[in-house]
Amino acid sequence: MRTATATAAAVTTTLIGAGAAVVAAGRYAADAALRPEPGRPLPGTPRLTVHSTAAGRVALTLPRPSAGGAPVLASLRPGRYGLDAPGVHAVVGPVLADVPHGPDTVVRRLLAVTHGSLDPGTRVALTPQVHLGNPRTALGLDHADIDLPGELGPLPAWFVPAARDTWVITVHGLGGTREHPMVVMPFLHRYGLPVLDLAYRGDVGAPRSPDGLGHLGESEWRDVDAAIRYALRYGARRVILYGWSTGATMALHAAERSALAGRISGLVLDSPVLDWHTTLRALAAARRTPAPLMPFVVRAAEGRAGLRVDRRPPGADPGALRMPVLIFHGPDDTIAPWGPTRRLAEARPDLVTLKAVRDAPHGAMWNAAPEDYEETLRRFLTPLM
Repeated sequence: MRTATATAAAVTTTLIGAGAAVVAAGRYAADAALRPEPGRPLPGTPRLTVHSTAAGRVALTLPRPSAGGAPVLASLRPGRYGLDAPGVHAVVGPVLADVPHGPDTVVRRLLAVTHGSLDPGTRVALTPQVHLGNPRTALGLDHADIDLPGELGPLPAWFVPAARDTWVITVHGLGGTREHPMVVMPFLHRYGLPVLDLAYRGDVGAPRSPDGLGHLGESEWRDVDAAIRYALRYGARRVILYGWSTGATMALHAAERSALAGRISGLVLDSPVLDWHTTLRALAAARRTPAPLMPFVVRAAEGRAGLRVDRRPPGADPGALRMPVLIFHGPDDTIAPWGPTRRLAEARPDLVTLKAVRDAPHGAMWNAAPEDYEETLRRFLTPLM
């Protein structure tokens, strides 16, 4: 009897230990999924290798096997992108199809090397972030560095002044920094719209969230609310919220939950995260989470981020919308699924304009077709100015 009891106890202890290990591993992976590093490519972004550079061009070598794989698709994307590596940043334009190249190499227009050098062998990634620095150094736009009061402490922001009294508050998303919205600053400035470009909790120079994790907009939206209060205090009569990825999610949260929602005249949402369950799975999978652990990881991440089952995600109630919304999104987005965006647009055709952008990764709708993007933006913003 003692032997059987001891054996049962040992088995129970082993099972408890294994269960605890699974929970610990799930929590660790969940925390990793909730900590995208600002200013670095999102997990799972394909890496390419610099083969050579020449006047106005860069040749990029694809990992083998290349045929039909994600690196091939990434390297052939149309448009304008940042080229990122540790200590290196460049800007590339379209593929130069008429330039001779090897079967595992693609040649793109090289528009600028803004930091470091593209030495052969450097492993790089295409990213939506085209500009480095600040509005003055990167774009020649005068701006003020400000710290606006937030719930957790001062929030750094750039303010680019202009003539109108409708301000645009820009909010970056996953893996980005406040440098990302600089892609549309020249356009907004041409049309006289002041821009308040926000760094929120967890960003460099901003307060950390109490648990050190990102919450996919569930808590961060309150920093957008603080930016609205600042804008109205210092001269704005109305604001337009313009967000990418989880920044778009924050904008929707603010439109639905802020006491100042009546002063928001419109929303521009690029690649909005409207289904946090799928986004968390994508982030965890990109960090090589084993498939058997995935359900534990997603549940742990939802709990850690405060994404409760009883709380509806932003945009889940189309009837709650009270202002015009322009959404740029792509069916090829693997981080924020296209389905919820399409359903929101179909439910409120009176308020929501959906611009589908193909061949573009998450948060890179402008990059895929800048001119078309800005023309769509102009038509939407003109009545709101």
